[in-house]
Amino acid sequence: MPRFLKCLPLLLSAALLVSCGKSHKSLQKSSRSFFAMDTYMTITVYSDDPDSALSAAEQEISRLDSLWSVTDSGSDIFLANNSPSPVTVSDDTAELLRFGLEMSEVTGGAFDMTLYPVLREWGFTTGDHRVPTDEELSALLENVGFERVELEGNSLSLPEGMMIDAGAIGKGFAGDRACEKLREKGVTSAIIDLGGNVQAIGSKPDGSPWKVGIRSPFGDGTFGVLSVRDKAVITSGGYERFFTQDGRTYWHILDPATGYPADSGLLSVTVVGKEGRLCDALSTSIFVMGADKGAELWRTRDDFDFIAVTSGGSVILTEGLKDSFTLSEDISAEVSVILR
Repeated sequence: MPRFLKCLPLLLSAALLVSCGKSHKSLQKSSRSFFAMDTYMTITVYSDDPDSALSAAEQEISRLDSLWSVTDSGSDIFLANNSPSPVTVSDDTAELLRFGLEMSEVTGGAFDMTLYPVLREWGFTTGDHRVPTDEELSALLENVGFERVELEGNSLSLPEGMMIDAGAIGKGFAGDRACEKLREKGVTSAIIDLGGNVQAIGSKPDGSPWKVGIRSPFGDGTFGVLSVRDKAVITSGGYERFFTQDGRTYWHILDPATGYPADSGLLSVTVVGKEGRLCDALSTSIFVMGADKGAELWRTRDDFDFIAVTSGGSVILTEGLKDSFTLSEDISAEVSVILR
C-alpha cells in the first residue's frame, strides 16, 4: 500500500521556464531555435564558443530525426514499417529500440512502441480525428505487442501488420545525445527545451539551479516550478494533443491494453532524472499506469522521481522532489508526498 506524507493545501503558481541568471564574464550566452521531431526546439548555452556547440547539438538532433521519422521514406522507422522483415537498422536506431523494449518490460507493457497503428486510427498522427469502433480497435490490437518484436544486433523483424513509432522516447533520447555533443564542446551550463522536454546541463553560470516551469493541465501557464541541476524534466499530459467529440475529450496518450485514451485518474505526469530517454518513457508509462503503480515502480529504482496532477486537482510527488518543487499562488491544491 503506498504511503503518503500529507501536506497542507498549497497554492498553485505559473512560472514558465526560467533560464536566466548572470553568466560568468568569460562565457557568452547564446540561443538557437529550430524545428525538428515535429516541434520547435530551443537550446541556450553559456560558452566561449557558442556557435560551434549549438551547431553540433542541432545537427545531432536533425540526424536522429532523419533516422526515426515515421513519415520520412528514408528513415529506419519508415523502412521497418513498410518493408518485408527483417530490415537492417543503424546503430542509433538499434540502441533506441533496445531501450524501448527494455522499458516495455519494466513497465509491464504500459510503454509500447508498437501502438502506432492504433494512434494513427484515432487521427493523432494525421489530424483527421475520429473515435474508432470497438471492432476496429480489437482488430488493430491484434498487431500490438512489444514482446513480438525481434531485434538481434541491427536486424529488426516485425510481424506482418505491426508498425513501430519512436515518438514516446525519441525526443528524450535526442536530448541526451544533444547534451553529449554540448559537453564535448566544453559546455558546462546549458538548458535544452525540445518542445517541452527540458534537459539541463550543470547549473546556471552563477551556480544557482535552473528553474523549470511545469505546464498546468487545467489551462494556460504552469502549476509550479522545479529547481534542478544536471537533470531532465519531461512531462506527458492529456492537454498536449486531444480532440472533443459529443462532449467528451479524447487525448493522444493511449492505453496499450485497450487502445483507448489512458484513464488512470491523472492529467499530467512529470518525470525527473539524469537520462532524458528514461524520463520520456516513464512520463508516458506512469500516465497510463496511474499514481499507485507509478509509486510501486519508483520504489524499485533510484534513477527517477515524478510529479503527478490528478483529475481531482491534487498533486502527488515523490519525496526526492519535495524540497525542489514549488507550487505558486493561483489555485489551492492538496499535495501528497510519496515515501519509500
